[in-house]
Amino acid sequence: MPKNKDENAVFIGRRPTMNYVMAAMMILNKGEEATIKARGKAISYAVDVCEILKNRFLKGTEYGEIRISTESLKNENGSTNNVSSIEIVLNPPK
Repeated sequence: MPKNKDENAVFIGRRPTMNYVMAAMMILNKGEEATIKARGKAISYAVDVCEILKNRFLKGTEYGEIRISTESLKNENGSTNNVSSIEIVLNPPK
């Protein structure tokens, strides 16, 4: 049975970076791939989370698919803003 797509997703926000590293590490330790998702200014934090995991905590973790896109969001005043987003798939160490 396929897993819910967002079940193994870590959404990057304003919490400390290590919170997201630990959340992703719990998913990877189960032998499942983790998807790190971020929008806008949080994209750099998403990259930090992946690099910390890969280089410091779970050596052997590899990058899978990396998807980038732009989402149009409507403001309260009716205008639209384009916001960049990224999804980074991390494969667990073998």
